[in-house]
Amino acid sequence: MAAEVVVRAGLEYGAGGKLIDVYGPADRSTSVPAVLLWHGRGPDERDVLAPIARAAAERGVVVLVPDWRPDAPDGGRAHLRQSAVFARQRLADFGGDPERIVLAGWSLGGKAAMGVAADPAGLGGWRPPAVVGIAGAYGSPAPTTGTVPIDDVRLGGRTLTPIPVWLVHGTADPVVDVERSRELRTALEERGWPVSLDEVATDHAGVIMTEFVPEHARCLPSTAGHAVAAGSRTADVLARAAGITV
Repeated sequence: MAAEVVVRAGLEYGAGGKLIDVYGPADRSTSVPAVLLWHGRGPDERDVLAPIARAAAERGVVVLVPDWRPDAPDGGRAHLRQSAVFARQRLADFGGDPERIVLAGWSLGGKAAMGVAADPAGLGGWRPPAVVGIAGAYGSPAPTTGTVPIDDVRLGGRTLTPIPVWLVHGTADPVVDVERSRELRTALEERGWPVSLDEVATDHAGVIMTEFVPEHARCLPSTAGHAVAAGSRTADVLARAAGITV
């Protein structure tokens, strides 16, 4: 049975007053794991991730979705770091366990998350217990580190303590080819990291239960069968990565 979800929208984080939404189970009798979920390239698009964040919260995790601006002079690095600080400092207020924060992201956000897994300096030395990359490309510099995640894995993956990496990618993705996630999976496997890749029959937007609407120039919630099915799989992966049995 899906958990009842409470949404705390528009909370401020960081020195610049950026906004973050927190989705969590209404039952706060026990502390639960959390997912810090970063959106993609569009600036301040936390609303785009609302369907997948709610679906993951229904599975029993607290999900934090911040706005951030990839078009900032630093590529959004300060926003991403500040959102991680907020998560670690404030998570207990929302019924979450600060020691169990999975880092996840969609598209450019997925690259940013994987950057931290491969280079802990990206978030000042903090590494999450697991990372989820959703429809990401990992062959160019990550906003969190300024270095290329797949190169960091290939060059330094054996010297880091491996953490589980969970990948999800649509097989009909015209924006970021599924081969990008396959390449990363292979690189991680070669260096002994625990990694899984869920390939789902949808596109770049469908993997987060949305569809791109040209007149809005934005991804909006979708009820299309492929998006609902794929988004449900993605929500399952987020929950499993956090340690929730689905």
